[in-house]
Amino acid sequence: MTDLYEAGDINQTDGGDVDGNVTDDAAGVGNQRGPEDGGTPSAVLTYLARSLSNDPDAVAIDTDERRGGLRLSLHVAPDDMGRVIGRRGRTAQAIRTLVNVAAAKDGVQASVDIVDD
Repeated sequence: MTDLYEAGDINQTDGGDVDGNVTDDAAGVGNQRGPEDGGTPSAVLTYLARSLSNDPDAVAIDTDERRGGLRLSLHVAPDDMGRVIGRRGRTAQAIRTLVNVAAAKDGVQASVDIVDD
């Protein structure tokens, strides 16, 4: 059987190798990310926003540490605003839900604000 994913592939979210073995980085050894860079929630938000955008280079995320959590401000190109928000805000709500799940993995709460520049 061939390997489905390469080491470091985005689809391999548990940090383990292809055989399911957890690496030191997945266990948190040598890969400590602080709240200033947003950790997992920021990485998830970046991935989702860049995937939805027609102009992924215009995606920017500002991270602000708040009491008990993170506040992530998402900036996208004006033409991509509708794609990120979605009809009746459903896409935006789905993004917020996924980022909150990622934040819970880090033991924090996160809120996502989509900023109109």
